[in-house]
Amino acid sequence: MSAINRIETDEFWADSTIIEAGDYVFIGYCMGNEGKTIEEQIHGAIDTLEKRLQMADLTLESVIKMDCLFKDINDLNYLPEVLKDRFAGNYPVRKAFTSDFIREGIRFQIDAIAYKG
Repeated sequence: MSAINRIETDEFWADSTIIEAGDYVFIGYCMGNEGKTIEEQIHGAIDTLEKRLQMADLTLESVIKMDCLFKDINDLNYLPEVLKDRFAGNYPVRKAFTSDFIREGIRFQIDAIAYKG
């Protein structure tokens, strides 16, 4: 078995935001543009996802699974257009959930799995 590489950890929250394990990279807590519109937050989360993927020498094309967390599930209607813009047809499998976020201004978050093989 390959080594597990914790690329980025958060000591305050006691978790890892990027873990490389074998051919897979697990990326968590991608958020951005807190307090702004849902479209801006979706783009901000994808910006954060891209930055974290770059730390593992990957791009959005490597993403095979995304969990999309929404404060209001009705905001799911904004997601497809942003994904069409950002993923250019290379769409990951995705699932949407609702969540009560710890901070009031957060309306969207992504957790993702990317393939490195």
